[in-house]
Amino acid sequence: MRKEYNLKNMKLKANPYINKLKKSVTIRLDSDVVEYFKKLSEETNTPYQTLLNDFLRSCKEQNLKPKTIWKKAS
Repeated sequence: MRKEYNLKNMKLKANPYINKLKKSVTIRLDSDVVEYFKKLSEETNTPYQTLLNDFLRSCKEQNLKPKTIWKKAS
């Protein structure tokens, strides 16, 4: 290896994985839901956030819709 490299001559490329990066969000979940996924995480040796992401992705791919009926305060 060289002791020094001239980075000024380096040709930059766009990151091809930029669209596949995950986005950090803040979300409020019921504590029992979080505990469920954390327990499942221990059983499967998979991070609970990965399990949540996989579950939500599965919902998206199956085009599932929530059954929640939201009533706006008047």
